[in-house]
Amino acid sequence: MSARGRTRKAVIAAAAITLIGAPTVAAQPAPPAPSAGTTTSAPFTTPNTDNCPQRTSPPKAIDLSEVPEPGQQAPSALPVPADPVGGNRLGECGAITAQGTPPLPADISATGWVLADLDSGKVIAAKDPHGRYRPASTIKMLLALVALDELDLDKPVVATADDANAEGSSVGLGKNGRYTNRQLFQGLVMASGNDAAHAIAMQLGGVDAAVAKMNARARALGALDTRTATPSGLDGPGMSSSAYDLAVIFRAAMRNKTFADLIHTETVQFPGFPKDPAKPDDKDHPPFTLSNDNKLLYNYDGALGGKTGYTDDARQTFAGAAERNGRRLVVTLMKADVLPIRPWEQAARLLDYGFALSASTSVGTLVEPDSDAAAPVTLAAPPGEHSDRATASAVSASGADSNGTNRVPGTTVALVGGIVIGVLLLAARRLQRRR
Repeated sequence: MSARGRTRKAVIAAAAITLIGAPTVAAQPAPPAPSAGTTTSAPFTTPNTDNCPQRTSPPKAIDLSEVPEPGQQAPSALPVPADPVGGNRLGECGAITAQGTPPLPADISATGWVLADLDSGKVIAAKDPHGRYRPASTIKMLLALVALDELDLDKPVVATADDANAEGSSVGLGKNGRYTNRQLFQGLVMASGNDAAHAIAMQLGGVDAAVAKMNARARALGALDTRTATPSGLDGPGMSSSAYDLAVIFRAAMRNKTFADLIHTETVQFPGFPKDPAKPDDKDHPPFTLSNDNKLLYNYDGALGGKTGYTDDARQTFAGAAERNGRRLVVTLMKADVLPIRPWEQAARLLDYGFALSASTSVGTLVEPDSDAAAPVTLAAPPGEHSDRATASAVSASGADSNGTNRVPGTTVALVGGIVIGVLLLAARRLQRRR
């Protein structure tokens, strides 16, 4: 385990000591027992977001996953753009539907969601699309998008102990196991392996550098609600995204054929690893069949694949897509639950709803990335500084903070409402020269 990991576990342990005698808090505490003569269940209602409770930041963490490391502070919330990204209606926080469309499907437990056309970018319907929630493992789509631009799929990689011991979900990497990057991507996307995420991040310059590149790419895509704190999606200080941003990220990733093939793959053979590195042919850990963990892929006609996610704080998150009659739709869910139906089933109902509507139905649009701003970023975080502060930022009208600042290497440029286009162009030229 790295010194950083030991330090973080020590902080968490120290905080836990203050809770001596306190019982473990369940993720979903059971409701009080009903009194005599009352019903034992109540009709399900979709979480109410009409008052925009997550406009600036995700719900308060229920555990210690976002405790900053010693000597660091949690970053402030990302600025909220003055004009909603994707159109004015997407600035609404309740359910958003086009005029004359039928009622939304029942039993959708996702607090925020977006349903959109994958090709045209038209947002068909949404609920709290820019509400800030934790993405969990759906953020691995952003890691894949960055890494697929930089890494050779056929390059062999030897897994380290730190890779194999990564916290959370695992595809099953073993110390001294030999894998190609293609196999690491299979483990990342199909099985949501945090061990695969770590092995990929180390090839991008380390965890901090990978996070910096992910955050830079999010801004370049116009995903301005998104800031990741870990490559894998484990919760950390400042982590946030939105259903809208996940749709933007998914759409960008689907333009990469390798990613589209990976999420559409049901099963592959995955390498085992030797117990003794001196005996590479040792069969104590033989190859095994790796299955895609996205149930939509197996159960929905025309499914293209997607990505699942879960942490105690994020709850269930999901991104998936399907095609019917030449039309491709994407759906993203945030802060969902497994009741009354599972996330992939909620996605299926929303997809059915979208396919039944006219292709012209729209309440907004998924923004297109700027081609120059979307170029791979190679800057890494300076030692001891939060990775978000170290990332080069693409300065453009769509990506600038409306009431905050964009950080550029060596310079902090205050962007105030009403700034003229000439200043933006000058800043962009300076940033390009630094690159």
